[in-house]
Amino acid sequence: MRSRPHPNKGSIVMERRRFKQSQTLKQRLVNEVGRLRDEARLLPPGRRREMLLRRVRQDETAIQIDAWLSSPGLRAPT
Repeated sequence: MRSRPHPNKGSIVMERRRFKQSQTLKQRLVNEVGRLRDEARLLPPGRRREMLLRRVRQDETAIQIDAWLSSPGLRAPT
């Protein structure tokens, strides 16, 4: 049996807020990689620095996947 919304409250619908990105995904990722690298460069070796460098690697992978998905031939990533 499915639950029904309370008659006095009605149903709650969450609306998705949409907005036009001013930069492409690649541009945003490249900017983020640069910012994270700069921040990591200023830190001493440690957990925070390793976390930032991990994010750099994740963003670089995302850039490669985006390029692969956007390519006309959909070649396997290298």
